[in-house]
Amino acid sequence: MDTIVSVKPLLAILTALAGSVLVMLSGRKPNVRESWSFVAAVTMFAIIASMITTVAPAPLGQGRTIVYQLFSILPGLSITLRVDAFSMIFAVVASFLWMLAVFYSAGYMRGLHEHAQTRFNACFALALFGAIGVAFSDNLFTLYLFYEIVSICTYPLVAHHQDEEGYEGAKKYIVYLTTTAKGLVLPAMILIYVLTGTLDFPHNIQSGIFPAGTVDSHGVLVTVLYIFCILGFAKNGIMPFHNWLPGAMVAPTPVSALLHAVAVVKVGVFCTTRVMLYVFGTDLMNALNLGIPTAYFVSFTILAASIIALSKDNLKARLAYSTVSQLSYIVLGVALLTTSGIQGGLIHIANHAFSKITLFFCAGAIYVATHKKCISEMSGLGRTMPFTFGAFAIASLSMIGAPPVAGFVTKWKLLVGTMEMETHYIGILLVLLASTLLNVGYFAPVTYKAFFGKRPAGEAYEGIKEAPLTMVVPIMIAAIISVIIGIYPDFIMNFVKAVTG
Repeated sequence: MDTIVSVKPLLAILTALAGSVLVMLSGRKPNVRESWSFVAAVTMFAIIASMITTVAPAPLGQGRTIVYQLFSILPGLSITLRVDAFSMIFAVVASFLWMLAVFYSAGYMRGLHEHAQTRFNACFALALFGAIGVAFSDNLFTLYLFYEIVSICTYPLVAHHQDEEGYEGAKKYIVYLTTTAKGLVLPAMILIYVLTGTLDFPHNIQSGIFPAGTVDSHGVLVTVLYIFCILGFAKNGIMPFHNWLPGAMVAPTPVSALLHAVAVVKVGVFCTTRVMLYVFGTDLMNALNLGIPTAYFVSFTILAASIIALSKDNLKARLAYSTVSQLSYIVLGVALLTTSGIQGGLIHIANHAFSKITLFFCAGAIYVATHKKCISEMSGLGRTMPFTFGAFAIASLSMIGAPPVAGFVTKWKLLVGTMEMETHYIGILLVLLASTLLNVGYFAPVTYKAFFGKRPAGEAYEGIKEAPLTMVVPIMIAAIISVIIGIYPDFIMNFVKAVTG
């Protein structure tokens, strides 16, 4: 693999850190404070975009890998940044959506006159500092450090309201995430280093970092380490370590959007799939028969979370359990260990991000405009807020997997990847079909009720109108991009195909 040394990945993550500092320094001037957040977001995206022509495969770019080592601790153990095709899938999406989220947050937080807006914006920037650090990690040690940074920096966001409910949700959030990381990932990482002498990711998804003969000499131990890594990165929302995610819904809606679409959960599935493909590798996973059991294990999460979502009347709670379910599509696709399956899982990192942030943005806009949280209270609101509920309908179709929206590409690739399997394809195929029907079951009623539901007797909607433009514009942009990448998925797919070779 052709590599070059560049400071750009370091500059990208430091931009978010600098933005956080500048936000705190300008806390008494709201317009200046939010301007710094937006400038930091635009600058980060510009730096990351400038690396596309270097990292992207031909014909878009040169197909090279960018590396920058900060310092070495031991042989095979360093803090090093690396930008490759896999990194760019997450980094481009997260940095772009940060720009939308900053713009949207200004309208939401001011519209509700929220307190501690300076702390909110500063922690938001720090979360992106950690998330892009995860994306650009060259080894498991660097990945682990930035993963923990994300957990710590997002705790104040979950506890933002500083009431009993907020502190309880934040407590559950931090306990779940730090306990699993320190209790499962940390010891696994140490043992992997002892076994292999390195934590550096290879440049392909086949070999992994374990030496030849590992299956025969340490097969059981490697399987245990694999299980520790799958469960230890609990931000991936896999049951039974998923309960932090619905509990974090007490946070303001921009935080929910950050948690469920951009930073936190995507960090979880990114870490999980990075370790599956670049620590263990497809050859070792096939040799130890780890793929099929993983696929069935996460299938339970896909179906169970969807069934729970059906029972939720609170819109954000329904979206939260939808996220728990949808995240496991990513792990399922990679666990199939087929080319199309892995491609479907990886492209869902982008497809889910744009669609789910649209859904949460819509939930926030509905609350700002009407102070309604429950789906049962939204009958007829679509006729009063057509842009918001229209965007919600588009994003819902993506989550269901209907063409021409982004989620269709995911479902198509996963179905093809399932058919490429030699065995067990019927079981996985039934899971995908059943989950799609469940997606329809918990998304379609929201749109139907909003546009065709009868307004409650005696309740006037005349004073209700769309949320501020600072909220509606990001909603429409995210929804439109969901359609664009559904019709033309080639840009992201170029990076995905570079990963699978």
